Amino acid sequence: MASGVLTIDLEALVENWRALDARTAPHVETAAVVKADGYGLGAAQVARALARAGARRFFVAIAEEGAAIRQALGPGPEINVFSGHMAGDTEMITDLELVPMINSIDQMLRHVEALPGAPFGVQLDTGMNRLGMEPAEWAALRDIAQQQGPTLIMSHLACADTPDHPMNAQQLRTFTEMTAGMAVPRSLASTGGVLMGPEYHFDLTRPGIGLYGGLPFAQAQPVAYLSLPVIQTRWVAAGETVGYGNTWSAPRDSRIATVAAGYGDGVMRLLGPRLSLYAGHTACPVRGRISMDLIGVDITDLPEDPPALDVLGQQQGVDDLAAMIDTIGYEVLTSLGGRYTRRLHGA
Repeated sequence: MASGVLTIDLEALVENWRALDARTAPHVETAAVVKADGYGLGAAQVARALARAGARRFFVAIAEEGAAIRQALGPGPEINVFSGHMAGDTEMITDLELVPMINSIDQMLRHVEALPGAPFGVQLDTGMNRLGMEPAEWAALRDIAQQQGPTLIMSHLACADTPDHPMNAQQLRTFTEMTAGMAVPRSLASTGGVLMGPEYHFDLTRPGIGLYGGLPFAQAQPVAYLSLPVIQTRWVAAGETVGYGNTWSAPRDSRIATVAAGYGDGVMRLLGPRLSLYAGHTACPVRGRISMDLIGVDITDLPEDPPALDVLGQQQGVDDLAAMIDTIGYEVLTSLGGRYTRRLHGA
């Protein structure tokens, strides 16, 4: 087999959800964010595992993602759509019983005119300036929205990955002021907000990246394991080069393994000078440029040629890769390519 193997540990995913749920009070519901195809790991299988564990509310980015989750879960669980009620979404929302998070007066009008009495939530902008109604817009619509009976009022923290950032307290104050006196369930916390403590939890939390093994949930169990098959090995004499551009010259006679993956599979080209793959506990550095489908790896110090080398595992996680190229674990996860053979653990 010449494709990498991406193993998705659904037991670890569920344990991460339970661990985050345990950090909240009994009255606080813990939902799950499964957007971007379950952060690249397969939204249907992720949602089914979390539903079996007890999750009853799910969040997606767009209605089309909601359709995939409804198909996977069937009737019952609530599926919320962050982008709200967009033009063209009406039939999908009603047929699949999706709950749009209304972001503007225009969306509110579209929803109540097209689907009077249908469930909806409201998203407020408390300072991130991304999605949701700003305070003035909400003040004009608040009484009307309350009469319609939203299922949830939510906002999103801009700096939850940095707990002591003053923006967190500012957004908490703004959200509390904008929702004061409303008898509607409220939600402010994603993974970072859960970790900041009960004042951010309100009635429902919406963990995302922490479920999948990523920071800021440092205690999360790894969920994604990636192993790449070795296609060919060769000796490279001292002074010879490896890969495009002759960017690496062997300082000694070196054993080089060529493995099956590259930037076409989400192993980003910028990782090349910093990345090692693992044979058990032994780090084997990448040599030369990462190409679209192939990577050269130095296995000189191994006692024998390995059948495969690990990119993601116990020795190295998504945030380790992210730190090498000044990005975040979200980007690493959601870039994992479609050519990998995907295997489920704990399905």
